[in-house]
Amino acid sequence: MSSRAGKYIARHRKKEFFNQQGRDLISFQRVTIGSLPDNVLLDIFDLYRGMLLPYETWHRLVRVCRRWRYVVFASSCRLGLYFLCKTTTPVREILNVWPPMQIFVEDEQPTPLGGDNIIAALEHPDRVQSISLRSLPSSLLERLATSPVMQESFPVLKNVWLGVIKNRQIPAVLPDTFLGGSAPRLHSFILSGIPFPALPKVLLSARDLVRLRLYRVPHTGYISPEAMVTCLSALANLEFFFLEFQSPSSRPDRGIQRPPLLTRVDLPALAALYFRGVSEYVEDFLVRINTPVLITIEIEFFNRVIFDIPQLFEFVSRTEALGSAKRAELFFTKEFASLVVYHPESPQGRGLDNTSVRVRCHAFDWQISFLVQICSQLLPHFSSVERLDIECDVTDPLDRQDDMDYRQWLEIFRPFIAVQSLHIPRLDRLIAPALQELTGVRVMEVLPALRSLFLTDPDPSGSVRKAIGPFITARHLSNQPVTVHRWEEEKR
Repeated sequence: MSSRAGKYIARHRKKEFFNQQGRDLISFQRVTIGSLPDNVLLDIFDLYRGMLLPYETWHRLVRVCRRWRYVVFASSCRLGLYFLCKTTTPVREILNVWPPMQIFVEDEQPTPLGGDNIIAALEHPDRVQSISLRSLPSSLLERLATSPVMQESFPVLKNVWLGVIKNRQIPAVLPDTFLGGSAPRLHSFILSGIPFPALPKVLLSARDLVRLRLYRVPHTGYISPEAMVTCLSALANLEFFFLEFQSPSSRPDRGIQRPPLLTRVDLPALAALYFRGVSEYVEDFLVRINTPVLITIEIEFFNRVIFDIPQLFEFVSRTEALGSAKRAELFFTKEFASLVVYHPESPQGRGLDNTSVRVRCHAFDWQISFLVQICSQLLPHFSSVERLDIECDVTDPLDRQDDMDYRQWLEIFRPFIAVQSLHIPRLDRLIAPALQELTGVRVMEVLPALRSLFLTDPDPSGSVRKAIGPFITARHLSNQPVTVHRWEEEKR
């Protein structure tokens, strides 16, 4: 066969190939979505619902045609269909039209006028999976708290978030029979500003609970540390616990004689613990629990003169994941002062894995006094800390110095025996006078391992550098030199 004939045959076959592809494409284009089987339609619907909120997805699909409506409603579980009820939703009319499906009662700003719609949705407790009413007016909260529908058991309820609008009115107390006294399928339970003294009874039935958040608990909703630990003991899957009291009046009664503690309760899944209240409460609470996988503990105390927290120190000591920290931070704002210790698991030494203790107060000298007490009690456990940051969010820290005693900084530094790097941006002009004290025989009294000092302005001719000059010289003469560096803000 000549080469010319071979080329002709090759061109002919190529032409035939593309002609066949074109015929196949034309045939493919003639396939309409109406000819697709139900299982293929469901796969398409599954992909589509990932693009929008589930509630919006099925509402659009069922309006296309009768067949689609049938396919969607016949596969309500697979597609996760639910009916979203707000205070403005005409619930009774809609429920008479749509087939049975899950009910989500959610409204970020519910109004008293919409109470009838909320009640109408809650009249189907076997279908309600979520109740989220975050800013309830007091009148609507009282109506819900006393409504017969809320005294029924909700067997499929997974999420509850109830919050009351902040005002001077005393919110209604949730009764013992709220939710029928049990919620066996709960995964998340959040209350904000609402008293619920019978909460321990409900939680004892919530074996699957993962997140428990109690914000702004009023004194009328006070639950003792003993009762709280008892109900938490039944929550083997609890991972997140947040407890915040409204006022320092919510505290244990020291006049009550308590039996000696024989055993502690294990919370095997608890990874994060947040608390705001008085130190007596957190002390009585922590002494009663073990948390083998805890990686985050954040505590905020109400302001007072004396802080005595031996149980917090002992709790941190026996919680393995909270040890061996390499970095700590002291942080000051106009409203609070805090000590944060970052654990090795935190990315770049920062992140959610930390131990944080803070106090809410405005006076700078009170903030310093708090940190002196906290550092002296808590820091011995963190003797491995090698980097210390001291930061402030105010424009001019010198405005906050008042009549504070600069020597208190030395008391704060004293427990940090392993710190090699000290970062004091914005506060260097306040701390420099304290470092002036560390000369002669006192040169190694605090921060004995210090090697690097980071300042906002390390210029040798600057006032801060001159103030710390004697300290730098004394350390050099003691063969433990400290190098001064310019501090640069890091990306958090």
